Amino acid sequence: MQLRVKQYIILLILIFATAPFSVAQIHQKIEDTLKTRYKLNPIVVTGGGHHQYLKKSAVRVRVLSSVEIAEEGISNVEDALLRMLPQVQMAPSSMGSFLRLNGLGNKYMLVLVDGKRLTGDMGGNVDIGRIELSRVKRIEILDGAASALYGSDAIGGVVNIITKQAGNEPFMVQYNSKFGGKGIMDNSLMADINVGGFSSSTSYTFSKADSYSNNGYEEVIKDGKTTLVETIAPLFTGYRTNLFGQNFSYKFSEDFVLKASFDYSGKITDRPDTREDIKGGTDYEMRHRTYRGPFGGIYRFAGRNVLQFNAGYDNYSYGREYDVESKEYRIGEYTRTKLQRAFYANLHSISHFGRGGGSTTIIGLDYRNDYLNASSGNVDNSLYTLAAYLQHEDKIAQGLKYEAGGRATLHKEFGLHFTPKLALLYSVGNFNTRFSYSMGYRSPGLDELYYNYFGLYRSKPQISFGSKDLLPERSNYISLNEEYLSEKFNLSVTGYLNYIDRMIIKKNVPATEADKERFMKIFPQMTKEQADKLEHYALYSNSNKGEVKGVNISLNTFITNEFSLGAAYSYTYARYKDEAGWSFMERSVLNSATFNVGYSKIFGNYILNVRLSARAQGKTKYPGYESAPGYGIVNLNTTHTFNLKRVKLEPNIGIDNLFNKKDMRPDASLRKYALYSPGRVLFAGLRVQFK
Repeated sequence: MQLRVKQYIILLILIFATAPFSVAQIHQKIEDTLKTRYKLNPIVVTGGGHHQYLKKSAVRVRVLSSVEIAEEGISNVEDALLRMLPQVQMAPSSMGSFLRLNGLGNKYMLVLVDGKRLTGDMGGNVDIGRIELSRVKRIEILDGAASALYGSDAIGGVVNIITKQAGNEPFMVQYNSKFGGKGIMDNSLMADINVGGFSSSTSYTFSKADSYSNNGYEEVIKDGKTTLVETIAPLFTGYRTNLFGQNFSYKFSEDFVLKASFDYSGKITDRPDTREDIKGGTDYEMRHRTYRGPFGGIYRFAGRNVLQFNAGYDNYSYGREYDVESKEYRIGEYTRTKLQRAFYANLHSISHFGRGGGSTTIIGLDYRNDYLNASSGNVDNSLYTLAAYLQHEDKIAQGLKYEAGGRATLHKEFGLHFTPKLALLYSVGNFNTRFSYSMGYRSPGLDELYYNYFGLYRSKPQISFGSKDLLPERSNYISLNEEYLSEKFNLSVTGYLNYIDRMIIKKNVPATEADKERFMKIFPQMTKEQADKLEHYALYSNSNKGEVKGVNISLNTFITNEFSLGAAYSYTYARYKDEAGWSFMERSVLNSATFNVGYSKIFGNYILNVRLSARAQGKTKYPGYESAPGYGIVNLNTTHTFNLKRVKLEPNIGIDNLFNKKDMRPDASLRKYALYSPGRVLFAGLRVQFK
């Protein structure tokens, strides 16, 4: 739904006219003050592997709270990361998102949910849309290598999504909704029960969005001339998603708790169908279904010491559901192209010894088994890893502490590997200085080792082969952070270097006539005519090395009790070296920034919150393609909270992309995008909470 300028002016007048509105006074005192809504020194767990205040963490962690996310008018995890973190870049795909963190792509960043790895790797992208935002308590982001604590893939950073648990209320029901232009709709329902030592949290979310294109044309080169041809191929692929989550916990005593969960996610795309009169449609939709079941327990002993056990599984499958009748397939027929399964178990202890229990020691054991079956890549194989890790932190002197550790990993294919870590924290008053060194490690994935793929793109054959000769990638990460932290002001500046060796890439190899004959035997479905069009094939190889140099700056402050201000800037110089020399890494951005200003005011039992936010970034580099132009996006959201005796009402209304910025370039074979917005979009939502 899009409005004209006059309509927006009227809308803004109505928004600010409601500011002094106050409903009748009630006896219940509002405890939701500004100080508790915006915690500048929150508790984090990702940096050191145990709960501690951010100020005391030897490793810098960025925290996005559920309050901040809600006040931005954000309804999914992808938008939360993109709109609130300048060091994140993102491009949507049919079944997930191509994420980049600090210049490095999906396969170099680890996505966790409550500390447990999220499966769903399709060409390097994990669908974090599987996580219901209504269940998210906070998102913790750890920049840089963290393999010593978290294992493989944590070279560029870690995103740990911490979910809400049932609170102290005996019963709570919460409904969330958001409706906007381009068919955007998000509806979620959550119910918590807390009786005695038993707690249950149940949630369901339905989300949808329409496909859209800003231009509707494609550039085609024919006879040396470029012409525009109409197309219905979307810039953004629409979808429908159903998410269900069930969490149980039972507290036998204050020291012993058992937990079990089950999550289901189902997503299907909503793309234009194939048509004879225009190009760009498809015969099928992509569909995935996921089942995830973590369980475990926590036992506290001798004061603050903890013994924790976790285990579970993650089952991810996706494929094609046909919605156009053809000779090969009927409408509604489904063909699975990939099935991924992961089974894991973890046992670790957190102990506090020393004078006054000031030191912390973490000892842990990890087991993981990943399985991949892919009909499109002739893969049916599995890999296991066994790991032991140790981390210790303690004070060296007044205001100075260290955190040191390492992980020994035994891999089915690559044997034993060790990754160390050292971090120092020096605190004087409100100032913190952090230095950290860590080694990153990434073992080749099942697809990179065993995947043999044949497909067609624009009628040309595409062939790629995995390689059992691959070696694990490794990195060396160094960072220096300076931070000032007080109740009303937080400034953080981090400089870092990340050097990656033995980077795994798909290397293009010229196809000889002998290769073509061999490929037709490996892939019987490939015809002689298709083989004759083959110029290159791809082979996974450890042929590159990479380096990332960057600076991240963030500032958060209260100008007054009502006005808050936040700003962040990221400079990322990410490049790789191959036989041709140095090149920018794909989708890397040199300069990007985010900004927000908020106004909060309490009128009796009514709270008004107005939040203006923006994101700006420079050109996005695409080696082999033209760079995508930079852009700036401004968003406005207003939230109105009514605290009644048993009900909390929170309607919100806002505008995404206030100044209607769009990438209007027509589609082309050598063109990619960074801005996927359809332009100015009005949205409205409602949160209702019953206690």
